[in-house]
Amino acid sequence: MNRDLTVGNPDKVLWKFCVPLFGSIIFQQLYNIADSFVAGKFVGEQALAAVGNSYEITLIFIAFAFGCNIGCSVTVSQLFGAKQFRDLKTAVCTTLIASGVLCGLLMITGLVFSGQLLRLIHTPDEVFEASKLYLDIYILSLPFVFYYNVATGIFSALGNSRTPFLFLMCSSLANIGMDILFTTSFSHIFTHGVDGVAWATFLCQGVSCILALVFVFRTLSAFRIREKAPLFSWPLLKKIAVIAIPSILQQSFISFGNIVIQGVINSFGTGVMAGYSASVKLNNLVITSLTTIGNGISNFTAQNMGAGKRERVREGFRAGLKMVWLLCLPLAALYFFGGHALVRIFLDSPSPAAQQTGTQFLRIVAPFYFVVASKLAADGVLRGSALMRQFMISTFTDLILRVALAKALSMTILGSAGIWLAWPIGWTIAAAMSIRFYQTSVSSADQYR
Repeated sequence: MNRDLTVGNPDKVLWKFCVPLFGSIIFQQLYNIADSFVAGKFVGEQALAAVGNSYEITLIFIAFAFGCNIGCSVTVSQLFGAKQFRDLKTAVCTTLIASGVLCGLLMITGLVFSGQLLRLIHTPDEVFEASKLYLDIYILSLPFVFYYNVATGIFSALGNSRTPFLFLMCSSLANIGMDILFTTSFSHIFTHGVDGVAWATFLCQGVSCILALVFVFRTLSAFRIREKAPLFSWPLLKKIAVIAIPSILQQSFISFGNIVIQGVINSFGTGVMAGYSASVKLNNLVITSLTTIGNGISNFTAQNMGAGKRERVREGFRAGLKMVWLLCLPLAALYFFGGHALVRIFLDSPSPAAQQTGTQFLRIVAPFYFVVASKLAADGVLRGSALMRQFMISTFTDLILRVALAKALSMTILGSAGIWLAWPIGWTIAAAMSIRFYQTSVSSADQYR
């Protein structure tokens, strides 16, 4: 169901739109959590370390897919708000073509240099082979990752957050079952364990991607236009790229920073790697959920900007801020007080180093979820308003601080605990910048005259 976000009470409209988005990202994260859970429970601590180690590199590829999602989503939102359906169809086709070319280049690069990337982050020899196997299989699934992300971006742009939620719910639950099946009943085929969870994810992502694309084209066919829409447009590609490239750079640099941090973590041994792998999956569940709501705020902002209803943007920001804070409250409490038990979800008999690392990480970052939530809500408005320069400045500040502080503090008496302290420091400074940019660039009185 398509939804016009330019009418109705902003609080109610944003809640109805974002709740399914939140549900979608929960199931999206179940893909990675399921891989880690099954690897840790049914294979062993080294398998969990291998999946977690490879995961940081996969985030680079996800960054490009996410950029295509955001670029298409914001552009289509604006066109949908302006009722320019012919250009809307062309924008979708242009994104699909450009994404396919970009995906092909990334697959070739990834398959050629996967080993070098793993060496770059100082992957221990005992988990190198399993890490490379998992990473190579993941790279083969990139077309599904790209086109599924574009499809969900289109659904969100049209105000339809329910359809991708249903797809993800079914595919994620199927992925959990197939992960377990492939590592138990078919363990004689998948001898490394991690290849079983990788192929299970590959298959489930493929099915959900194909179904999502079918529904996208069915949705587009419902828009009646007088003349056939062109399949490709350079001006629209440029418009999409203005949003997509900064988003890709943002996510890529974050991923690169995480790789640098992963290299620092790897120097502390397999136990710390495993503990971090478990806890960072839980942390990413929160951050990705908050980011998704931020994307919903972007769609709300873009539709209203396209319709010329700028006054609703401020109301949408306030509604979004309340939403992310309500989400943070139970999750921050759960992670801070229940971190010890949550880490054990991933490991039957964790080593002391793994248990301590996972618990310590969650207790340090959880109280600051309210801070990063505020940043991501403000970022959503900046991105939906195409204010990408301000968006990039605050994002890169966060990244640079986290990487620099992680390396510096890890060499002090704090040890690995110093790495985790870099997160809240970077979040706090970047959040102050994003909110200030929102106040001066979007919420000022001059902007709405």
